[in-house]
Amino acid sequence: MITDHVIARWRLRGQQLVRPHAPTVIDAVENLLAVQAENPGQSAWAVASRTLEPSRSEVRSALDDGRLIRTHVLRPTWHYARAEDIGWLLELTAPRVRRTTESQLLGPHGFDDRALDRATAAVVEILEDEPDRTRIQIAEGLRERGVETDGQSLMILLAHLELDRIVCSGRPLGDEHTYASYAERVPNPRRLDRDEALAELALRYFTGHGPATERDLTYWATITVSDARRGLGIAGERLASFEHDGRTFWHAPADPPRGRGQPAGHLLQILDEMYRGYQDTRWALDAAGIVPRARESAIGMALVDAQLVAAMRRTVTSGGVAFRLFPHRHLRPRELTELRRASERYGDYLGLPATLELA
Repeated sequence: MITDHVIARWRLRGQQLVRPHAPTVIDAVENLLAVQAENPGQSAWAVASRTLEPSRSEVRSALDDGRLIRTHVLRPTWHYARAEDIGWLLELTAPRVRRTTESQLLGPHGFDDRALDRATAAVVEILEDEPDRTRIQIAEGLRERGVETDGQSLMILLAHLELDRIVCSGRPLGDEHTYASYAERVPNPRRLDRDEALAELALRYFTGHGPATERDLTYWATITVSDARRGLGIAGERLASFEHDGRTFWHAPADPPRGRGQPAGHLLQILDEMYRGYQDTRWALDAAGIVPRARESAIGMALVDAQLVAAMRRTVTSGGVAFRLFPHRHLRPRELTELRRASERYGDYLGLPATLELA
């Protein structure tokens, strides 16, 4: 019998958070098509945690050599995507997202078309002179060229230029994000016509994130329901589906998981694809309905057997990483053991001792 809990377990397996994991970070991102990457440190773990041997250096290496790109795509926030996928993804999804950045630049931040063209030309010139510039370095270069921006307007300007395929992520400077020319970092983008792109989007989303609904896809990729249905109409023969709770759920052809996967405990950021990858059916993570549906918490989440059992706050210092849990219900000893193992996995990833305590 299909239940919300079965769906959540299925997603955990499809997203490679339980064994078998992805061989590499590139494989993990390829499986999900894109991974939200607003916070570089947390999102690097979101990718690494899906691999056989989580490594801090592997994500950095993939960003450094351009196999992974961190840029604004799908929604008005950063995502990791493979260089092979970023071109057609931007071409397909950027026009709707671009309306948001353009309205902010031409509205609250006081740009007009002429000022936007001037700022764009200045950013291009700065990155041609020297690529891999941080946002602070770009701001300094703009001031030298007579273009004044504040922190917020510059952030939106750069996101706008990312959506226009003018800039994207450069080689990291320490732990700091940098920008470079899109043409330099993605010299041979894969091109798909619109129907091919919609089909690829549907196939890859439901393979990596399924079971999920068409409305989950429309949220994730900022596309219309008609576009989601168009993609499903073309790719649907390579997917399977079932009806549950008045909705159609699509997924890669496979049987539902039997029992809990391993590892059974997970300590994840609220931006992880297990949560942020859905909207219509996000709360399969809470089949018992114990989590308050109040304003979304900014802290992380603790899962046991694919179910939300606590909110989580993580503190990292040079001496170690400390997890503090805020339970949604009583946690049994076995559940705490699973979550301690999850904290130790993260500590091993950082090379630091890890502790876990209840609030």
